[in-house]
Amino acid sequence: MSTVIEQPVEARLVAAAPRMPSIPATLHYDRRDPFAVRMTFPAPATLEGVEVCWTFARDLLVSGMDEPVGHGDVRVRPYGYERLVMEFHAPEGTAVVHIRSAEVRGFLDRTTDLVPLGLEHLQVDLDHDLAELMRDAC
Repeated sequence: MSTVIEQPVEARLVAAAPRMPSIPATLHYDRRDPFAVRMTFPAPATLEGVEVCWTFARDLLVSGMDEPVGHGDVRVRPYGYERLVMEFHAPEGTAVVHIRSAEVRGFLDRTTDLVPLGLEHLQVDLDHDLAELMRDAC
């Protein structure tokens, strides 16, 4: 069984420039980092012209399906039943995107099949991670 799940999603930029009202983005989950989800936006969709990747807690995405969550750089909230609003805050500004809830639900279902919610800690090998940290410190 694969340890990585990737799901393409269509993100609609709120108040976007007319040249790109929707952009492809990718949700990414790796069992080796069981608490985290990454969302990647391609270079043409960013002001800097480089791929941008945001990493945030899977729990944030799960909770954001039902209620507004997040106080930091990433905030998530439902927008009706069919859409999810995600805000990405950076020093350069804020990007707000709408994503179909069904796409996110499908992604989350696949991640919980791989690593059930609440059992993420069983995937973490603290001895190995500590050994890697110590090896890099020498």
